[in-house]
Amino acid sequence: MKLEIARGLFLVGALGVAAMALAAWEQPRTQVLSASHSGAQCPLPRVAKASVAVKPDHELLLFMFGMSQSMRPQS
Repeated sequence: MKLEIARGLFLVGALGVAAMALAAWEQPRTQVLSASHSGAQCPLPRVAKASVAVKPDHELLLFMFGMSQSMRPQS
């Protein structure tokens, strides 16, 4: 295969990848905000889903301490 043909195929492939990346790019867009539940909170976009409150694990610190102690050589 000639070098010019290989360069042309590479250029076409690179432009194809760039075109697909451009098509998949999501730009931030304007959204309608709902003002129906805006008591003391900021208004949210209508597509926003309510998140479930996560409770912290109080034993995580104890677990981390135990893991760090087990990594030391016992003397």
